[in-house]
Order: sequence, then structure tokens, then C-alpha cells
Amino acid sequence: MSQRRVLYVGRRIQLAIDSIALADGGCVEREVVVHPGAVAIIPLVDADHVCLVRNRRHTVGQTLLELPAGTRESGEDPDVTAARELAEETGYRAGRLRRLIEFFVSPGVLTERMFLYVAEGLTPGGQSLDAGEELRPEIVPWQSALDMVEAGVIQDAKSIVGLLYWDRLRRR
Repeated sequence: MSQRRVLYVGRRIQLAIDSIALADGGCVEREVVVHPGAVAIIPLVDADHVCLVRNRRHTVGQTLLELPAGTRESGEDPDVTAARELAEETGYRAGRLRRLIEFFVSPGVLTERMFLYVAEGLTPGGQSLDAGEELRPEIVPWQSALDMVEAGVIQDAKSIVGLLYWDRLRRR
């Protein structure tokens, strides 16, 4: 049995303390970041090219090369989030958008569940960035994206997971 005490409510997250009853009668507290979940999209421009985004990440003080991604709105179906975020961040609309897997980003402290998609049959269009977003789409040869993962150039976990997972699937 556990009880959650919310300490802070932000625009996208909540910070909480969970009090957890132990089998021996004791109690421990865990810090939790409550997150509505997010999506990451593998936009396949063609069989040999993927669209990544250069994304200025204030939290780490770097511009990272990533898969396009975004946070779900409250109650929003992840499929809707994926289509919206793909269009906003890259300008592309997908003819086919397929959910591949779901995974927890950092389950030791964060409730965020990430939904990974592949987008095919892309039609170009204009970006529609949120205020403060600094994103630049970049078309990358597939093998170069994999090489960048191996070389540590791509450092974002969702992008590493997504690229390596899709590469495994496409080789089958």
C-alpha cells in the first residue's frame, strides 16, 4: 500500500513523495516525478533516410540530435500525440504511423511511459513549433544515424532505443 503526497503541480509534471508500507511494517519514502507520457517517432523519409531533429535542450546545456518526440496532452491518445508532434517538429505528415513498442524512460524516479512509432509515406509541410522550441529537422542516411549512436554522437536514450530497435526489425 502506498500514499502519494503531491508537492508541486507544473504545466507538464507533478513532483510527489510516495510513502510505501513495507511487509515488515516499516515505511519508506520515494521521490516521484509524475509524467503524462510521451511519444517518439522514427520518420522514414525513404528506405535509407531518417529525419532527426537538432534540439536545443536547456536542461543539459546542449543541442542534441534526436528523434522527434513530445509529451502527451492530458488524456490524449498516443496515436494522436505522435501525428501532432511529427507535424509540429518536422513539418512531415505520415501516410502510415505505426506504434512499435512502449517502455518506461527512467522507472526509478519517473512515471513517464514512452510510445515509439515509425512514420512512413511522409508528405512535407511546415513546422509549427511551441514557444521556446529550437528544433531543426535534419535528413540523415540510415547507416549514418546508426554510426552516430555507436560513436556517442546521439546521446538521447529514446533516440538510441528507437533507432536500434527499428534497425533490428528492418533486418528481419
